[in-house]
Amino acid sequence: MKNFDHELIICIVNEGFSDAVMDAAREVGARGGTVIDAHGTANRDAEKLFRIVIQPQKEMVMIVVPTELRDTVLHALYKEVGLNTPGQGIAFAMPVDNVVGIADGKSVKTEDNEKSESASKNSTQTK
Repeated sequence: MKNFDHELIICIVNEGFSDAVMDAAREVGARGGTVIDAHGTANRDAEKLFRIVIQPQKEMVMIVVPTELRDTVLHALYKEVGLNTPGQGIAFAMPVDNVVGIADGKSVKTEDNEKSESASKNSTQTK
């Protein structure tokens, strides 16, 4: 079984609460996220079952974090924007197989980086 270094946390909240999501996540170590406007499709039965009013306009916040931060971020989101708050958020995490383009303190070596380093070494040796 493969060990994953990163997790994708997805948090779906009522419209206007994405800043609260990011504030809570950053407070415990997350660095940034992406917000997507969304539209909820829950029915009236779900509203009765959970005793909440479903707001159709939603925001989906996607945050990639190191695996060791996953539970801490999820707990912070639950406290700040969970179902029992005005944000009425749900959050879940999924393992991420590979990550490029984020700075998490780990050096990621790619084929392009290796070519660039090799070209740089060759140019300094010919001078």
